[in-house]
Amino acid sequence: MSEDNWNKQAKNILKASLKRKNLTYQNLAKELDSIGIEENQNSIATKLSRGSFSFSFFLQCMCVLKINKIELDLQGC
Repeated sequence: MSEDNWNKQAKNILKASLKRKNLTYQNLAKELDSIGIEENQNSIATKLSRGSFSFSFFLQCMCVLKINKIELDLQGC
């Protein structure tokens, strides 16, 4: 699997998590701010459109979204 495919998978997991929680990038920025992470709607949109962000950012998002477990489908790796 190419680097772009890995990035796309990470982006899709995060975007789907936001959708399931019915949250916007602005909501996510506010939640991240509550744990001391300074992001804004535009910086989050840029990270997600680019698809490349740090694993720590991913974990911070999962934390504020209160997602403790995710199921991965890593076929083809």
